[in-house]
Formats: sequence, structure tokens, C-alpha cells
Amino acid sequence: MPKPTHTPARLVVLVSGSGTNLQAILDACEDPAYGAQVVAVGADRHDIEGLARAERKGIPTFVKRLGDHDSRDAWDRALTRAVAGFEPDLVVLAGFMKLVSAEFLAAFPQAVVNTHPALSPSFPGTKGPADALAYGVKVTGCTLFVVDPGVDTGQIIAQSVVPVEDDDTVETLHERIKVAERVMLVDNVGRMSREGWSVDGRRVRLGI
Repeated sequence: MPKPTHTPARLVVLVSGSGTNLQAILDACEDPAYGAQVVAVGADRHDIEGLARAERKGIPTFVKRLGDHDSRDAWDRALTRAVAGFEPDLVVLAGFMKLVSAEFLAAFPQAVVNTHPALSPSFPGTKGPADALAYGVKVTGCTLFVVDPGVDTGQIIAQSVVPVEDDDTVETLHERIKVAERVMLVDNVGRMSREGWSVDGRRVRLGI
């Protein structure tokens, strides 16, 4: 039954690209009432805007490149150690394009979250908006979930619905999903930080 042990709650955010979701969290953390602070930002590659966003705020950063390690297991152990060193209450995968292992998840039990650009369990994988458009659904959206060893199969924390318009392309639909995703992520990371959360089977409850 996770509950933040620090006030404000300590967040480690992992990124692989531009870091727009990270920026939304950083902006929210400017308000002390939000109840969280980003204590570190990690990445799997150098020279990305996500790291620059953190550095401009004076937030510690680290990079763990898969190619710098002898094996994926070695990389995963290095990533785990780096994240654990910041004693996070919550680890947020914000556009982090690497799968983490069961061993990584065990180090932060039920405290690693990610988003998916579809209404889980529909359309798992990396092409959620395209799959939704191809299937002809009238609504899709985004999901915030507790990461487990599967692909987009973890317990659902929150979902937001996005209508599919008749003239949508994959790009226009995905952009509207991203807007909803940022709002959902910021709102619920804040609630988890302030109120705690519990996981019972497939159910996640905020506030414990």
C-alpha cells in the first residue's frame, strides 16, 4: 500500500525526448500546494530537451545509455541504482522509450507510473491512436497506470476520454490525446503525492 514518505513527495521522472509531460509536472510543482517536487530527471540518451528542461530548473539529471553497458540486465541494474539513489516516492515514465524490468519494478513496488495514448485495455503498444482510428471507434483517450512487467497491462489509475472526429488524422487525434494526457498525468500525480494510493488486485484507489 504505497504512501509518500516525504513531504513534499519526491518524484524521479524518466524521459527520452522533448519532455513536454515533464514540463507540465515541473510547472505544477511550482505551487507548494501541489505536494510534490521533482528531485531528479533521468534519460536513456544525451542531448535531449527533456534533460535541458531539468537543468534549467537546477534539477539533478543522469543518463543511462543501453549501449554503455554489457547487457540489458546490466543497464537495468544501473538505472535502478541511479533512481533509487534519489529515494523517490513515485517514479514517472514520461515518454521514456525503454521497457524496465521486473527487478526495477520490485525496487519501487507499485510506485512506477506511465501513460498510454488509448483507453486500456484497448489498443496496447506504440500505435494506440492509429489503431483506434483504423478500428473506427468513436471515442479513445489516454490511461495512467501502475507499470507491471507487461506492455500497458498495469492497474489503471485514471483515464480521460477523447472523441474521435470524422476528419481526424493520426496526427490530429494524437495531439488531442497528448493534451488530455498531460492534464490527467499532472492531476493524478499530484493526488498520489498528497493523498497516497492503494492497489487491491486490479483496482487503484487514491487517498488512503
